[in-house]
Amino acid sequence: MADPITVDIPHRLGRAKARERIAGGLDKLAGVVPGSTITEHRWRGDTLSFVFEAMGQRVAATLDVLDERVHASIDLPPMLALFANKVRSQLSAAGQKLLK
Repeated sequence: MADPITVDIPHRLGRAKARERIAGGLDKLAGVVPGSTITEHRWRGDTLSFVFEAMGQRVAATLDVLDERVHASIDLPPMLALFANKVRSQLSAAGQKLLK
């Protein structure tokens, strides 16, 4: 497996409000890979772990919600790793929009 994609998304919402926005907009974050669907998710404290499926592949991701940023990490399988730059860009854009 390739190195995970990581993105830090700054925000000014505070930890609780950022977590609330993420919880309410999780479907928007899944759209970083077109046609994907979230099949599992769970919160542990301020860390969200979720799995989405795209093009027959399972993709694991985590979001660590911090006071002034969200640290996102996505483990793309080899087939989807070809699109890593596009996924990174989409994740950053979707995250910024969600946390505005």
